[in-house]
Amino acid sequence: MPRYDFRCRECGDTFELSRPMAEAGDPASCPQGHGDTVRLLSTVAVGGRASAPAPSGGGGCCGGGCCS
Repeated sequence: MPRYDFRCRECGDTFELSRPMAEAGDPASCPQGHGDTVRLLSTVAVGGRASAPAPSGGGGCCGGGCCS
């Protein structure tokens, strides 16, 4: 389940909530009970292992010969 970051405009507390994506835009109350919160933009870190190296050269406008 995705986690979303929020900040309370009243006390300045930043907190995280886990909720379904369908509820991402729903209002959230801060842990102190204040209701004036805003959802923050979060960065996503994706880790893992590639099974094959990324292709290099060719493709794209400047690598595929479509530019004059």
